[in-house]
Amino acid sequence: MKYLVAGLGNIGAEYELTRHNIGFLILDQLADQQKVNFTTDRLAEKAEFKFKGRSIHLIKPTTYMNLSGKAIAYWLQDLKIPKENLLVLVDDLALPFGSLRLRTKGSSAGHNGLKNIEQLLGGQDYSRLRFGIGNDFGKGQQVDFVLSNFDKAEFEKLPEVINKANEMVLSFCTIGPERTMNVFNN
Repeated sequence: MKYLVAGLGNIGAEYELTRHNIGFLILDQLADQQKVNFTTDRLAEKAEFKFKGRSIHLIKPTTYMNLSGKAIAYWLQDLKIPKENLLVLVDDLALPFGSLRLRTKGSSAGHNGLKNIEQLLGGQDYSRLRFGIGNDFGKGQQVDFVLSNFDKAEFEKLPEVINKANEMVLSFCTIGPERTMNVFNN
């Protein structure tokens, strides 16, 4: 069984620790835990490892957030992975900081990365793990907020929440989305 786990974010040092890059941060920690390194490949930074008999392929699209679907569609096809074995890791303004929600389908909720994935995969029926980044910003400040770094309190809590997100990723790949949602969705 093969799985594709796509962390959404933007390439470049200036975006590295921003809220919008939580997908990249989650995969960086997972790769460290599994002792694998990312290499640059077609449209993405890519790593893979085996876990409980599963081949898990990690990608961080190098297309920038709003064109993430291009890399995901390419790797699903190239690796011959069915859409039900895709998990997208994404930041979510509608959830309080540190909340994690796994869903097997749903709207983009205005997230341009998810809109692009929907467009290129032909629908909303793919799993996503939403990582709450909160919404502590004024009117018209949404872009500045998602592209800003986590504050000190959030930064201290980040490793713990990222660790839980990675437990959810591995659970998704082994016991499936339904059982993972029952165990982890809070």
